[in-house]
Amino acid sequence: MQRFETLSKAFTARFSGRHFPEQPATLYDPCEYFLGIGGKRIRPVLVLMGNELFDEILPDAWEVAMAVELFHNFTLIHDDIMDNAPLRRNMPSVHVKYGVPTALLGGDVTLIAAYEHLMKIKPDYVRRITFLFNRTAREVCEGQQLDMDYEKMGPVAMDDYIRMIELKTSVLLAASLQMGGVLGGAGQRNLQHLYAFGRDLGIAFQVQDDYLDAFGDPAKFGKQVGGDIVANKKTFLLIQALETGKAPQVKALKELMQGNGPDKVEKVLGIFRDAGVDKWAFDLKEKYLRSAFQHLEDIAVTSSRKEPLQQLAHFLVQREY
Repeated sequence: MQRFETLSKAFTARFSGRHFPEQPATLYDPCEYFLGIGGKRIRPVLVLMGNELFDEILPDAWEVAMAVELFHNFTLIHDDIMDNAPLRRNMPSVHVKYGVPTALLGGDVTLIAAYEHLMKIKPDYVRRITFLFNRTAREVCEGQQLDMDYEKMGPVAMDDYIRMIELKTSVLLAASLQMGGVLGGAGQRNLQHLYAFGRDLGIAFQVQDDYLDAFGDPAKFGKQVGGDIVANKKTFLLIQALETGKAPQVKALKELMQGNGPDKVEKVLGIFRDAGVDKWAFDLKEKYLRSAFQHLEDIAVTSSRKEPLQQLAHFLVQREY
């Protein structure tokens, strides 16, 4: 069994070539530019790890991994437009560098390229893998829409927020693992536990991400903490504070959200600490992490085969950046 780092290097080497035709360059060069920015490649590597959990990595798994990474980049190109984000991984977003119309078309052809890779897998698996891929793609779009809806809404219930995170973030992690498991010949029960492992790990990852934005060390986190607070973004921390804080704390929070004074972040963090949401977030992350590991434990393969996934889960959720 190979560690994430080893598989990530192998996948990056395969993915580094050109993915699109030369012409029209005004369409395809922006796509190549965006793919060249790089990234953690977590989702495609999960396809490979899901396959290797049950069998040696098959050629089809590399094709599905390519499709997953292309789909993920399609969502990022369009997300940047919707969020009006000027940067992606500290580089200009496609719509900023090349214009919104080109970014829209670039995202579209990146999605089409993903399906071209799916069509290369063995006929025995095409229908099943494409069904999982399509269901997940639809769910990711639903999650993105809910995220935009929640930005315009008043209070959002914690259960609704968790469901949005599950759709926007977790299902692609879970499905990547499950598609790899399908290719590896896993049975239905094992596939269900593998999917649940990825789903719960994704939620734990987002809890940690929300926590780090508020309480992380800027030197390790790589950016100034409190960005979500400045943007009044609904996070696990904010929703919990509004739902469970004392009346004066809730009142102060709502007043702080009306503006962006120089001490806003410091004051909100103080309310978070007083309301105990920092400890609560840690406990919630641990709850989902324990659930993820239990599902991994329940997969009927030898423990040694699960070790790379255990190591990756700890890295993703225990990270300080």
